[in-house]
Amino acid sequence: MVTLRKQYVVTRSVYSEDCFAEDHERVFRQRKTTLDHVKEYLTCDAKRAKNAVLSLLPIIGWMRIYRIREWLLGDLVSGVSTGLVAIMQGLAFSLLAGLPPSYGLYTAFFPVLTYFFLGTSRHISVGSFPVLSLMVGAVVTRLVPDGGPAANITGFEDLTQDQQRVLVASSVTFLMGIFQLAMGVLQVGFIVMYLSDTLVSGFTTAAAVHILVSQLKFVLGLEVPGISGPLSVIYTLEKNFVQITSTNICDLVMSIVIMVVVFIVKELNDRYKAKLPVPIPIEVIMTIIACGVSYGFNFNKRFGVEIVGKMVSGYESPIAPSVEVFQESVVEAFPMAIVGFAVAFSVAKVYSIKHDYTIDGNQELIAFGVSNIFGASFRSFAASTALSRSAVQESSGGKTQIAGLLSAFMAMIVTLALGFLLEPLPRSVLGAVVIVNLKGMLMQFREIPYLWRRDRIECVVWMGTCLGATLLGLDLGLAVGLGLELLTVVFRTQFPRCSVLVNISGTDLYRDRKDYLHTNEPQGVKIFRIPSPIFFANIEFFKDKLVEAVGFQPLRVLRKRNKALMKIKNLLKKGNVNITEKGLRDLFSQSTDESHVDMEILDLPSDVKDLPNKLCWNAELPANISVPKVDIHSLILDFSAVSFLDISALKGLRTTLKEFIRVDVDVYIASCDMYILETLHSCMFFDDEIQTSMFFPSLHDAMLHVLDKHKDIRKGYAHIPQMLDWIEIWRI
Repeated sequence: MVTLRKQYVVTRSVYSEDCFAEDHERVFRQRKTTLDHVKEYLTCDAKRAKNAVLSLLPIIGWMRIYRIREWLLGDLVSGVSTGLVAIMQGLAFSLLAGLPPSYGLYTAFFPVLTYFFLGTSRHISVGSFPVLSLMVGAVVTRLVPDGGPAANITGFEDLTQDQQRVLVASSVTFLMGIFQLAMGVLQVGFIVMYLSDTLVSGFTTAAAVHILVSQLKFVLGLEVPGISGPLSVIYTLEKNFVQITSTNICDLVMSIVIMVVVFIVKELNDRYKAKLPVPIPIEVIMTIIACGVSYGFNFNKRFGVEIVGKMVSGYESPIAPSVEVFQESVVEAFPMAIVGFAVAFSVAKVYSIKHDYTIDGNQELIAFGVSNIFGASFRSFAASTALSRSAVQESSGGKTQIAGLLSAFMAMIVTLALGFLLEPLPRSVLGAVVIVNLKGMLMQFREIPYLWRRDRIECVVWMGTCLGATLLGLDLGLAVGLGLELLTVVFRTQFPRCSVLVNISGTDLYRDRKDYLHTNEPQGVKIFRIPSPIFFANIEFFKDKLVEAVGFQPLRVLRKRNKALMKIKNLLKKGNVNITEKGLRDLFSQSTDESHVDMEILDLPSDVKDLPNKLCWNAELPANISVPKVDIHSLILDFSAVSFLDISALKGLRTTLKEFIRVDVDVYIASCDMYILETLHSCMFFDDEIQTSMFFPSLHDAMLHVLDKHKDIRKGYAHIPQMLDWIEIWRI
């Protein structure tokens, strides 16, 4: 490939920030105060009221542009296809929540109704999501265990076990909706940004492991009580393997056949999705076949196969949530709110980009919050979206949430009239459907080698989140993942990759000197770059790396010089003008009682005004004199990647700059952000030693200034005589 190379030529003065300010007048903007922002927020007019209504009811926006002829048929076909999948997944995922399967149909109906009016995404399918269902199931199992008494909650009186579990699930969902609604009202939709793709991938993979283990008892036809809490996966596996000899062969064979057939057809759907007008609803087909075979051969009585059983016909009256369940589940409800929103927002964002429309994170929080509150009032459990179901809705021609509304009506039809047809359905079939749908999440294990090669820190986050969520539970695992992610941010900013830059010959570009061969590094000049904000946690690291780059400790050099000056001045006070080299060596070989030396005096700038001549510390010193040499005369700090300075870092930077200035090193700061400059001015950063003339708008400006200032200095300081006779230096 031929690269076209064009040249540009710029002729201008070498600017410092002071010179630039003289030549180019800056516009000083009037910044709004907090009171101004409050007034603006509380001000209301007709336009703002209209925007508020459109924001709270996005349906008005997309209904106004609805193209009946172009979109309606696609929405109808998509609604039917999505409804069939939603019904099957609702039945299956209700098992994860520890509830009777019929309540999964409630989740496929009620939340969709409110999201239709409040949601900003036109393509996601709202309803049950396996990870959320499992998190609800963990609370349900803890408060209403299979093999023991339920928790001491007043609302449990006179309720059956299933009713108690429904109350727990709906109360947890209600609380989850309150959290989501509150975050939406408070405009904190940005919180999802703290969940990186790596963290979500590790978390959902761990959830897939939990789901797989939880469904083994249905596939094997075993009676294993639900277990929640840390190490629940290990304990559940142990109980499954203890009873492995009691496996129901009919359940196992049926599950294997279902999984193999569904897997193959799903692969064919993916491979030929461009040619298929609608994906083959294989889960629905296999469920109908299994239901018919189970009914015809009476699997329940002949082989002891556990079936769905009595389906709730119609809808029950609304119920109030239990405040006691709120108190018991608040720790689990908050991560459920975050996970539910994060997954739904991620899927919605994919389709919004694909179809070129915008979604509002805060409005999505409000939509899901209201949907979960409304659904929980009618006994549904936590709703979000599932990628597979949303993919069916979008790929089958869905254009708007009318498809979602139609899928909800299909769930309503099954609930009101056709539910009895699903009563002979073996639960092992639902378990098999759940397991085969885990393929996408389990295949995320393939990301480990990729992350290890590309970014090992991200790989640690993935593995830590996955292991934490697998062993400790999904709620604690999410906390572990967030902790690891925040630690990586701290690690990257606290220990950034600092570098020494050099000029690329013949250009005004500067790069790390370790990366290039043909470079130009003027003698006596160091360019140091720190690629991160400077704050209280990394200021010491910054100072250490700077000292390492220049090759000397400026404070140590300053103290050594001041000690030497004190001895020189004492000798001069005695009036001994016949100083010989031997006498000089004798002077510096005399022991000095450093316990009486004030360290504060040693840290002050070297006072050479009483000396008879200029003192050159880089001249050759007597062998027994230890004053470190300073091989540079200019230090340029590249601040182009420094986005902010806090007060602690500002104080540390000020001290460091003064140490270099006091050992006769000119310090310059290049490419400093204007906001940081304003901060430095407001914090009284400048004084007689640190001046605004040190700041330059670019690295090349600073370098040209240095070269112009030191144009008389030849390479290697060749003009400086390597004197042993200090009498010539201090001649009186």
